[in-house]
Amino acid sequence: MSFVLSILDKSPIAENETAAQALQHTLELVQAAERLGYHRFWVSEHHDMDSFACPSPEVLIAYLLARTEHIRIGSGGVMLQHYSPYKVAENFNLLSCLAPGRVDLGIGRAPGGFPRSTRALQPVPSETVIPLVDKLVLLDQLVHDEYRTDQADPLYGLRAKPSPPQSPELYLLGASVASAEIAAKLGMPYVFSQWISGDDEVQTQALAAYRSMFQPSRLPDTHVIMAVSVIVADTDEEAERQAEEFKVIKIFLENGKKLRVGSLELLNEFTRQTSEKYTIEQKNTIIIYGSHLTVFEKLKQLYFKYEFDELMINIELKTLSQRLDALREIRLGLSELVRS
Repeated sequence: MSFVLSILDKSPIAENETAAQALQHTLELVQAAERLGYHRFWVSEHHDMDSFACPSPEVLIAYLLARTEHIRIGSGGVMLQHYSPYKVAENFNLLSCLAPGRVDLGIGRAPGGFPRSTRALQPVPSETVIPLVDKLVLLDQLVHDEYRTDQADPLYGLRAKPSPPQSPELYLLGASVASAEIAAKLGMPYVFSQWISGDDEVQTQALAAYRSMFQPSRLPDTHVIMAVSVIVADTDEEAERQAEEFKVIKIFLENGKKLRVGSLELLNEFTRQTSEKYTIEQKNTIIIYGSHLTVFEKLKQLYFKYEFDELMINIELKTLSQRLDALREIRLGLSELVRS
């Protein structure tokens, strides 16, 4: 038994640091990950936030592909609810022409921001918005050049050019049973974001649903990526203090919509951006933290419990040197379970 080891980086902007510096640190991190033998490296999408530097994964992916040689690079993820599937397909087909066989297209279901940025990204009335599942099906057809309609359709003959020698690989990100069922129905690889759920029971149910309901399509069998947040420190006590900053905070808006944020800092950012009435529900998030040895043992236990195919690690440390150190230590500490 073994798994593949990968990295998610959110391009966090540390205190007294600029966005340009944060993005340079992401570049240094992906180059280190490539040297250390990590399988893939994904970047995230966040809007109108002081904490994270990347609102456009496809732009950052192009830069990282140009500065690396063989590691797979992708989005974790593109927030498809905001965008035209056709334009996303064009972007990622172009990336796949520039770096064939190295491009991943992870799709997220969250807004990637708060109400203000969502309104700016989705200026049309909500009742005219295409359901996310329909967008996902269309996107899959477009990147594989399988979009077909009859001649009466105004989009008859549409193709997402350029045509790459190898299509980007699609993944669905989620943290619920509902997202797992969508991935299973569409026969897609599923990425469970453990730190978003904060609920072990939900995680167990989601993976069970994905595996039991999976319908082979482009993917002949299930592929589970477990995405986890990790804090590594010199001692368990120090790591625990750092982990206290992170919470699962559900924000219930007056209009019935629900948001989820992962820290008090992001909650404060939300309050600065909204005039809507809301209530919150708060609990500790699931972060794997501790000394190096403690973290290694927790990650191994997680694998033996869920038997995932791939482990994707988000290193929740503020400085580049800390993240680089954790990158090296995690790869070394899990070497007996990691396959190249």
